Amino acid sequence: MFQFSRCVSQLKTSAVIGALSVFTLSAVSLTVQASGTKTVESQVKDVKNKAHKKLALAKGDIDSILLSQPVEVQARYEHRHPKETLEFFKIKPGMKVMEVLPGRGWYTKILLPLIGSEGELVGVDYPQSLWPHFSFMTPDALEAKKTWVSTWTKDASSWGDENSAKVSAFQFAEMPKSYKSSLDAALFIRALHNLNRHEDKGDYIDPALKETFEALKPGGLLGVVQHEAREDRPDSWADGNNGYLKKSFVKKKMAEHGFEFVAESDVNSNPKDQANVGDSVWRLPPSSRSKSKDEKYLQSLLDIGETNRMTLLFKKPDSKK
Repeated sequence: MFQFSRCVSQLKTSAVIGALSVFTLSAVSLTVQASGTKTVESQVKDVKNKAHKKLALAKGDIDSILLSQPVEVQARYEHRHPKETLEFFKIKPGMKVMEVLPGRGWYTKILLPLIGSEGELVGVDYPQSLWPHFSFMTPDALEAKKTWVSTWTKDASSWGDENSAKVSAFQFAEMPKSYKSSLDAALFIRALHNLNRHEDKGDYIDPALKETFEALKPGGLLGVVQHEAREDRPDSWADGNNGYLKKSFVKKKMAEHGFEFVAESDVNSNPKDQANVGDSVWRLPPSSRSKSKDEKYLQSLLDIGETNRMTLLFKKPDSKK
């Protein structure tokens, strides 16, 4: 009990955290006495996490936002480097940002408080016609894609609060005219390869980049994080079907659609990943889908870690003066 009192005292001496946590600490005390199912330390940690989250959402501070994320999300920071990545892409409060293939919201839940209540996050999914080409898509999953815009918007709205960015959404090939020249930035985080891997079945990557260019304001930024194939690997293998693309290919595609190259960063690079023909990104964590039974080989994949990734920044040219 002395230790618990000391922890309470320490929390109350913190002007901000204590102010946010007094009521919750009382609940903690009751919970500990009533159930005894959690240690005092874990209860106090919960209080601190809740307080940090409130501060993060109110301030739009990237460090506080990252600290407020669940433990399983934080475990990925050493591989995904969200702070360094978003700072490199110049994402700031008040911006209108497009996030392509937001999925279950790993980056979305960081972007919402970062952009803040003065900003807007636009979720963008692949075109409807692309999804049937993925073998894992069931009839029910394909049917659900028909209402993706409303479903994702509702879900994303529940991930934030009054201090978070507004949310909206569309799917490629169906971009409303209202989005044209409205975005400050667009993010393709591990999303380009799927747009290129089914080019033999339809034209996907070029229309998507065309729409992205149209949606950005003059001077708007385009950030890319993409599984990177080494330049000496066969083009036929590095076409996105295995998750990898070459940096030269991405730069070429962006230039074809009018984007100017700004800078690149090695923040997400991993020299241990020397993927070649026969390899795919999904052999590595977090997917770890290798079918091998060789324990030594499987351990070598874990030792590599996550994929080697390029991190590139482009921009839509400024308006002519």
